[in-house]
Amino acid sequence: MRENLSTAEILRWQLEAGVDETIGLEPLNHFAEAPPQAPVPAIKVAAINTNKPLQDACAIARAAGSLEELRQALMNFDGCALKKTATNLVFGDGNPKAKIVLIGEGPGAEEDRQGVPFVGPGGQLLDKMLASIGLNREQVYISNTVFWRPPGNRTPTSAETALCQPFVERLMELIDPEILITLGGPATKAMLAETAGVGRLRGKWYEYLTPKLSRPIQATALFHPDSLISSPGQKRETWSDLLMIRDKLDSLPKD
Repeated sequence: MRENLSTAEILRWQLEAGVDETIGLEPLNHFAEAPPQAPVPAIKVAAINTNKPLQDACAIARAAGSLEELRQALMNFDGCALKKTATNLVFGDGNPKAKIVLIGEGPGAEEDRQGVPFVGPGGQLLDKMLASIGLNREQVYISNTVFWRPPGNRTPTSAETALCQPFVERLMELIDPEILITLGGPATKAMLAETAGVGRLRGKWYEYLTPKLSRPIQATALFHPDSLISSPGQKRETWSDLLMIRDKLDSLPKD
């Protein structure tokens, strides 16, 4: 009867009978000491420098002597993959000699189209926030932690932020402001090295410093304008934070 079965049917019958392992014709003593084996020759693997894009970014950023040179350096920099999917470089906007620098998360769709940061609905609200304490774009400088729009307006990855960080640091060194304002959680985490949310970090002053800055920059965190649009309940706290910034600005020595 078994002779009429196909090979597949025989295997299936064996599995149903509990035969689920194959054995050799000769018994094998698993407790015996294994015979010595010839050593496997070592394979030489060429070292790959996975940090080269970041090293290049640091060197290129350090070489920039002005904001325009920094912008041109970013135009020529191909180390960040975001550049391949973006329409425009979104470098910065405002006064290169400003006392206040605002750093957001990253460009959105409208910013990508125009090549200017904070020109969408969140940017329009940011203009109103600045105006509420007597400031405008000619008195501040605005940029982001990354200079190209992440696809779908997603949050920039840590690798993308790290590749842009040398350029952001050089931007801060070239402007040398008195006050840094981070807008939203990702920007606050990147610039202030804080892991807590903006809700816990807002309303306080911190210090931002790079090796080439002559002195620490006073820094504070605000809710991102886009967050204020979706969560209007945060506006009351933000108004208090804006007044705190205004007081800090008024306390600075006059030029």
